[in-house]
Amino acid sequence: MENLFDIFIKAIFVENMIFAYFLGMCSYLAVSKTVETSTGLGLAVVFVLGITVPVDYLINEYLLADGALAWLGPEFATIDLSFLSFIMFIAVIASMVQLVEMVIEKFSPTLYANLGIFLPLIAVNCSILGGSLFMQERDYNNIAEATSFGLGSGVGWFLAIVAIAAIREKIRYSNVPAPLRGLGITFIITGLMGIAFMAFMGIEL
Repeated sequence: MENLFDIFIKAIFVENMIFAYFLGMCSYLAVSKTVETSTGLGLAVVFVLGITVPVDYLINEYLLADGALAWLGPEFATIDLSFLSFIMFIAVIASMVQLVEMVIEKFSPTLYANLGIFLPLIAVNCSILGGSLFMQERDYNNIAEATSFGLGSGVGWFLAIVAIAAIREKIRYSNVPAPLRGLGITFIITGLMGIAFMAFMGIEL
């Protein structure tokens, strides 16, 4: 249980998808104009990462990894389908994003309209695919660890986009030099937040 908590906290702060790896920057920069919209997209990313990472873990363990097909019989033990990882992972991600899109459109049409094209673009969000690829690379011992990592990565991305949205709402009333208004000051703030999050690397987990 302690190991799951360590993985979860590390994924949020130490290995934050935005501030440590700068993955998913397109949606992060485009949608983070208001806290309300950012919260909706952030929760969608938490859901998608929390579902796709454990599902992709099962696919990797029982279908894709070298020797994963041994459960079908000894003659299948030598088959390696790892070259299908990208295709399989993206298929799972696209399915989950489609589900999220239908749910949001049904229950929150306003949020659906505000998110616009960036909601279906979660399917090609680098942080979503990155979560599954990091899971595969780190070779977690069980699905609980993979789920903890997926949820932690989603929560980390959620905190990042909501934090920058709150700051962007406040700096509208600040005297920002004209050349830096908009994305210019947002890039600078993101870099400073990334440096601040580097302080968490000293945490012993």
